[in-house]
Amino acid sequence: MEKVTFIRLQEIPPISISSGTMLWNKTGTWRYLRPRYTSRIPPCNEACPAGNDIEGFMKLAKEGRFEEAVELIKEENPLPGVCGRVCFHPCEVSCNRREFDEPLSIQAVERYIGDLKIDKKKRLPIRDKRKERVAVIGSGPAGLSCAYHLTMMGYKVTIFESHSSPGGILRVGIPEYRLPKNILDREISEIESLGVDIKLNTRLGMDISLEDLNRFHAIFIATGAHKSKKLNIEGENLKGVISGLEFLKRINDGDRISSGERVLVIGGGNVAIDVSRSSWRLGAREIQMVCLESREEMPAFHEEIEEAEAEGIKIITSAMPIRIIKEEENSKRIDFIGVKLGEQKPDGSINPIPITGTEFSITTDTVITAIGEFPDLSFLPGEISINKGLIQVDETGLVHPRGYFAGGDVADPSRSVAGAIGSGKKGALAIHEYLQGGWLRDKFQMIQVGDKGAISIKRYLNPREGKPNSSVISFKELNTDYFEHEARILIPKLPTDERKKTFKEIYQTIDSEMVHKETGRCFHCGVCNGCDNCWIYCTDLAVKKREGLYEIDYDYCKGCGICFEECPRGAILLEEEGR
Repeated sequence: MEKVTFIRLQEIPPISISSGTMLWNKTGTWRYLRPRYTSRIPPCNEACPAGNDIEGFMKLAKEGRFEEAVELIKEENPLPGVCGRVCFHPCEVSCNRREFDEPLSIQAVERYIGDLKIDKKKRLPIRDKRKERVAVIGSGPAGLSCAYHLTMMGYKVTIFESHSSPGGILRVGIPEYRLPKNILDREISEIESLGVDIKLNTRLGMDISLEDLNRFHAIFIATGAHKSKKLNIEGENLKGVISGLEFLKRINDGDRISSGERVLVIGGGNVAIDVSRSSWRLGAREIQMVCLESREEMPAFHEEIEEAEAEGIKIITSAMPIRIIKEEENSKRIDFIGVKLGEQKPDGSINPIPITGTEFSITTDTVITAIGEFPDLSFLPGEISINKGLIQVDETGLVHPRGYFAGGDVADPSRSVAGAIGSGKKGALAIHEYLQGGWLRDKFQMIQVGDKGAISIKRYLNPREGKPNSSVISFKELNTDYFEHEARILIPKLPTDERKKTFKEIYQTIDSEMVHKETGRCFHCGVCNGCDNCWIYCTDLAVKKREGLYEIDYDYCKGCGICFEECPRGAILLEEEGR
């Protein structure tokens, strides 16, 4: 279309202009659709088993408000430095940005925040002291989380730990190259500084019994899963055959352990990967892993599998050991047969089906078994129900009406650090409700974060009346026209050739510039961040902005829906009038 230019005022055609006000014309009476501001749940928040407000701490980090970001995380999770290293980051798998270009590096940002040294004087306040005392059995992630949240609510908590150092599986089951002990020690020390008493070298069933703990008003059982499953094949008890957890425990305890030059690891989970990579660091030159699953079905984290292969570890899939036979000196031969996986057994375990004619053998020095772990529940009284090797709990963590609660690996088959932290928090709230005569399940709707099991202690302690658990916002509900495509940051890591014979941490903490860049990629799904689009685009000037907040003047809003369409984050709903 040709551009029209007016040179003189006389050339402009007549235009109707009113010098009076139009406020008398309340066009809101025309409306049949009503826009409404809302806060939806970002999918990353829903996916976090620990219940972190991920969108919230990403926003604070973007603005450089790191002390507030630390406080926000620690309202829900006392171990951000740990989670920033060993969590399987389901938040990133659920990130809406994944459908636009690449998911956010949420774990890297959490690690940065968790590693900051914040003045303890500025930490979260402990609520009024209470007279009730709670015992926590086990100082793994579930036990630490439960003790932390109970202490923050004013209870006196004592943790009983069987090992000589606290941390549970975090201490004995995760190699130093993934979780440095100084990080774990620092976060446990911060929990102790709140007043949590940790009694070490105290084994339940040997040094103390549940009856000895009757002086406590409630008991949280979080002893973890520290027993290794057996192969149940010939030769399993030969010298040079060791369980994966025992192998890792000895390394983490500082034992000088030699696995020989050839190592065969049986299993396809994270323990099997950790064992294989640790063996490589101890000097083994030939390391092979054999597992029942196909590559796609392996339960180990995908990134860990790739790193193991980069370090020269050979992975053989879809095979099952038949027998272990001792040969000359320390050599052993393991016979295998190829398998395909059938439907799960009634107890939920894998059902391998042998394939005739696929037999093969491997000769090695050391065999390390890592086919799964289970809890030792022999100390429990008969009144506590056990099913499929796990303590049976209700949705709040309650085991028995006499004040027994449980969480972590003794009650949850998912076996994740973040999941254990979340269950410890849930147990703390359940214990609080139990001791105060309430009941948590009645409040679940208010404190749930979506539908995947996460809960918010912040919402519990600061209830927002009339605002129950809202819906999770999907990618298709965003207006991505306002975002630029941008690759996620590359996390610096130790080169492969520098990892041999050292347990130095592989992944490095990102710097502040990388934090700023990555948090800037966040969509802030479902949460208004003050972009002004609704205010700018409203043709009726019905959107008002007061002190950085928006409100709609429904006397003039015609319900045209422009604000709804132009909101990048889906923080405005458009509903039928009268609903």
